[in-house]
Parts: sequence; structure tokens; C-alpha cells
Amino acid sequence: MTPASIKPIIDPALIDQIDIRVGTIEAVSDIPNSDNLVALQVHFGDHTRTILAGLKQERTNPKEIEGRQALFVLNLPPKKMRGMVSEGMLFDIGYADGITPVLATPEVPVPNGSRAG
Repeated sequence: MTPASIKPIIDPALIDQIDIRVGTIEAVSDIPNSDNLVALQVHFGDHTRTILAGLKQERTNPKEIEGRQALFVLNLPPKKMRGMVSEGMLFDIGYADGITPVLATPEVPVPNGSRAG
């Protein structure tokens, strides 16, 4: 893989606006009539959210990530897809580069809801 060009310089204040937190994926369930999406039930310490992610084409068994911690963007507007509402976005590595994506995970377990950045 050849790394993509670095994106244009941004104001550092933009980074402070993105709320990226660690959550534990408690359950992965199929979304009927979707070739790509699954629903993740993710625990963030003080609450649980449903986050839809396009994992069906990337993983033979999307349920293999149950119980794993990962990074999620939480302060996006809710988005309705395939009749369900997604309350955030899985922050993964590789999708934009055309390689098989992997979870962005903490090095060691940390409390759910911990902020990145």
C-alpha cells in the first residue's frame, strides 16, 4: 500500500470539537435487507448506544468483535439507515486506504467512555 497524501492543514481547534471515546462492543446484530451494515450495541460507561457499521463485507464473522473495546465518534447527528438510527460512528483504520479495516483500539483496557485526544 502506498500511503495517501497528507490532508491540508487545519486549525487545531477543530480536533477539540470531535468527541472520540472508547466503548465496549457488547453485541453485534444483523440488519435485515442490508448487504453491508450491522448494528453494534456499544457501552460507554454511563450509557449504551446503537452504532451502525459497514462490517459485513469486511469480516467473515462480524460477531468476532463482541467484547472488544474500540474508538467511536459520538458527537455526530443521529443518522437513519435501513430503518435504524445510528448514534455515532465506528472509528476504524484502513477503510479509506482500500485495505481491510481493523478496529482502532486502546493498547490496554481502559474505562468505557474514556476520551481520545
